[in-house]
Amino acid sequence: MNDRLFIFDTTLRDGEQVPGCQLNTVEKIQVAKQLEMLGVDVIEAGFPISSPGDYNSVIEISKAVTWPTICALTRAVEKDIDVAAESLQYAKRKRIHTGIGTSDMHIKYKFGSTREEIIERAVAAVKYAKKHVEDVEFYAEDAGRTDNEYLARVIEAVIKAGATVVNIPDTTGYCLPEEYGAKIKYLMEHVDGIDKAIISTHCHNDLGMATANTLTGVINGARQVEVTINGIGERAGNTSLEEIAMIMKCHRGLNIDTNINTSKIYSTSRMVSGLMNMPVQPNKAIVGRNAFAHSSGIHQDGVLKNVQTYEIINPKDIGLDDNSIVLTARSGRAALKYRLEVLGVKMDDEKKLDKVYQKFLAMADRKKEVHDEDILTLAGADQSESHAVKLDFLQVTTGMGVRSVASIGLDISGQKFEAAATGNGPVDAAIKALKKIILKQMTLKEFTIQAISKGSDDMGKVHMQVEYDGGLYYGFGANTDIVTASVEAYIDCINKFK
Repeated sequence: MNDRLFIFDTTLRDGEQVPGCQLNTVEKIQVAKQLEMLGVDVIEAGFPISSPGDYNSVIEISKAVTWPTICALTRAVEKDIDVAAESLQYAKRKRIHTGIGTSDMHIKYKFGSTREEIIERAVAAVKYAKKHVEDVEFYAEDAGRTDNEYLARVIEAVIKAGATVVNIPDTTGYCLPEEYGAKIKYLMEHVDGIDKAIISTHCHNDLGMATANTLTGVINGARQVEVTINGIGERAGNTSLEEIAMIMKCHRGLNIDTNINTSKIYSTSRMVSGLMNMPVQPNKAIVGRNAFAHSSGIHQDGVLKNVQTYEIINPKDIGLDDNSIVLTARSGRAALKYRLEVLGVKMDDEKKLDKVYQKFLAMADRKKEVHDEDILTLAGADQSESHAVKLDFLQVTTGMGVRSVASIGLDISGQKFEAAATGNGPVDAAIKALKKIILKQMTLKEFTIQAISKGSDDMGKVHMQVEYDGGLYYGFGANTDIVTASVEAYIDCINKFK
């Protein structure tokens, strides 16, 4: 009988900490339900004490999800634990995830404390959480840089205090795979009572080793992995759920099973990418656009003769239909709705479907084929309908040797405004015209253009970061016209101003 590996998904907590990727409660519920369909064992729904939004999201996700364990993060602070327990009141299966930093760096500079005091605080937090819930997970923050002997003392103490899961995070992504694997092995061999708890991995990708570290942790005894969809997360991200799931599926010799329904991986990836406005890099393992693309003549020849010469994964295993319908201007609503559902977007509201379909037709008239990324952007862009500031029209005159001129029309809560400006290029002119209407002190801090797919007629996606009144606001826009996409991204930022 194979061992069971538990999948702990922290897309809605650690993943959502990426600047510009915040979701509202409705969107979080949508992702949580998709994670349930995917087969995730534990959903870390948020950090309830951090904000009213996180608190409310944990409550609503607890109501919406049936069988996965719902987990709430806390510090080793009683107030945090009280709020987490309250937020989990509707969860069918509930877990409190509490902990404290254990590396000398954290003990000295973050807490101004001592090793013995940290153990006391860790034990006290677990005991207090245990009064609220039976399932308590303890995290030893910066365990990757904590010496093994002291880490073993901490883990042994919290297990005796009642911890059911012990999380060994490589918080800074510093460990080499053999170091991280040796750390898990040391705990397995030196912690009295380790059989009474599950060891969990939580690896960051700062040096590109998150998946490798997680795998060596599992090989050496960890039986829970903390992961995110598409590997999103703070800084360089976390371990990718899809990578670990498919490693276990491909390497049957490991004799480790997960509960993941891998056929839902692709749709889940695209849903998270669309809702969080974070395109998946083309060469991303498993779910990237090029993951099953072959351009080398030698590779193409081999694949045509036998697909297994260069593909170790059947695209259908992750939910990629290699006989997918190609959408053109002649495609109907049913084809569009079907393709959206394949990509993880349910469009049961006929009025909303009709709006997206009209936008689809307008795009299809400009393009030969409409790609998955295009229709996901169209479906996601529909949320702009509720914005106070909307783009009515944009006209730009530009060319070599002439100064660019832009005329813009905005609809602000039903009122119409127009302005014109010149600038150093069409985007500059358009934004200057916009600022003549929106009379606020705004500074553009970041401006990134990304091609969603291939070809000169395809969609471009613009990400912007705008500073206003001491705060940073993130926005995005997508259009076949990159100047329009840029203005839409700026307007998206403005609509988020507090």
